[in-house]
Amino acid sequence: MTLKNAALSVREKAYAPYSNFKVGAAIRSADGEVYSGCNVENVAYPEGTCAEAGAIAAMVAAGEQELSEVYVVASSPQPVPPCGGCRQKLAEFGKRDVKVTLATVDGAEFVTSIGQLLPGAFDASHMEDV
Repeated sequence: MTLKNAALSVREKAYAPYSNFKVGAAIRSADGEVYSGCNVENVAYPEGTCAEAGAIAAMVAAGEQELSEVYVVASSPQPVPPCGGCRQKLAEFGKRDVKVTLATVDGAEFVTSIGQLLPGAFDASHMEDV
């Protein structure tokens, strides 16, 4: 399954009764496996889970810790970038040059990278003297 198809498919399963803003994300691990996630809202808004975080959790639960490509899709007029927290999560598991495609359900796409989404990312090198 392509990342696009996986993201579109899982987006339909999103739990978004409050915002009605469904998001699907699919990531390819370094081993070539595809993992997907959708947003899961909660009436206590900050307690929800983003699609990107769900896909990363599925990858980690499967025993993998490096992603090689990302695809995020939402029903919006233009491609929607990941939130700040998800940008940091992507940077934790992917190199700066990892391709990130942001898309709409109508087919518009914007291609970027983890490094472009989060320049100056906080990473493990900042913890070396701790």
